[in-house]
Amino acid sequence: MLWQPPLPDTYTKMAPADLAAAISGRRRELGDQLVILGHHYQTDEIIQHADITGDSLKLSQMAAQVATGGRDVRYVVFCGVHFMAETADMLTPEHVAVILPDLSAGCSMADMAQYDDTVQAWNDIHESLKEQGWTGTIVPITYVNSSAAIKAFVGEHGGACCTSSNAGAVFTWAMGQNKTGGEVKVLFLPDQHLGRNTAAAHGINTALNTCIYDPRLARKGQPLGGATPQQLLDSKVILWAGHCSVHKLFRPEHCDQIRAENAANPDAEPTRILVHPECAKEVVDKADLAGSTEFIIRTIREAPVGSRWAIGTEVHLVTRVAQEAAARGVSVRILSDCQCLCTTMYRIDQPHLLWVLDNLVGDSGGRDPKIKKPKVVNQVSVHPKVRELALLAIDRMLAHTGTGSVKVAT
Repeated sequence: MLWQPPLPDTYTKMAPADLAAAISGRRRELGDQLVILGHHYQTDEIIQHADITGDSLKLSQMAAQVATGGRDVRYVVFCGVHFMAETADMLTPEHVAVILPDLSAGCSMADMAQYDDTVQAWNDIHESLKEQGWTGTIVPITYVNSSAAIKAFVGEHGGACCTSSNAGAVFTWAMGQNKTGGEVKVLFLPDQHLGRNTAAAHGINTALNTCIYDPRLARKGQPLGGATPQQLLDSKVILWAGHCSVHKLFRPEHCDQIRAENAANPDAEPTRILVHPECAKEVVDKADLAGSTEFIIRTIREAPVGSRWAIGTEVHLVTRVAQEAAARGVSVRILSDCQCLCTTMYRIDQPHLLWVLDNLVGDSGGRDPKIKKPKVVNQVSVHPKVRELALLAIDRMLAHTGTGSVKVAT
């Protein structure tokens, strides 16, 4: 996590309506030079200012399209987290500055896969398999929720990024990258749950043919991150010990509760369970449907009137989807009553958004005496060499598309 200097009290003490009005004023002043991106997990206070909303990859792609589509875009303010801003920086022209309103808005999942740990894992896994006589190919796949450094590692070693929408297609591609005539194994970073759910969707016995590499155990001296040489040999997929702190809060018992409610009310419309594949396999197995953020939104928008849904994903998205669905007679609730909130995403707020815009204009209206001329603050820049290698992984990902569904109810 990067350090974000505290804002002057004048920003944090402003009323939400005053902040919104000031942000709107700055947007008018900056005009076509500015594009504000809002991730689905943001609060409504931020979403109201977004020119484009979506998931992380969609937003980066849209930013690139806008920046090369005739508008004189100079600034992309990404209301998301750090790895998203990195991806946007890699996909937009060099003259465009990508800005993260609060530098401390990171991603715990992305932080679970560090470059040095990944290099050690790669070398140790290959050495162990070689000692056992294995001569196949390991293809690395990294979820887009990872740092630019990890994307670069994957790109350099012949692998690809994936999203929850196209994980299945990328996985199929990876399993076909047979360079030695032997077996292909996938090293899936950093989300073990998306990796496990994707492997299961491809018919892999995840109990017998996957194992976990935990970098924390490797740092403590346990060889192979806690896996055994035999487990590596037996595995078709080696899963990194990472997870989403939001989606791990959904548990199988939450699904059981929904099923019990349905059984207790046989004459009522049953509640269907729809979850994100970052949830544990035990949850996905008990759900009716599992798929990406865009898949979840599309499913509810296309749901028949009178249908009832329990959704397992971030609370701000569920609340927004529920409000939209209620207007057309579709009932939506969150799968768990716990506060399933992306706390790092929540660091992006109106005070920080206004502060970065004040700096771009060069006028704080008396809110910050340090702002005397236009300047870019909180710019996120990816080193050119890292960008070059990471784009290899991103380009391989963009060559593959999917429906967004990891599991479809029968």
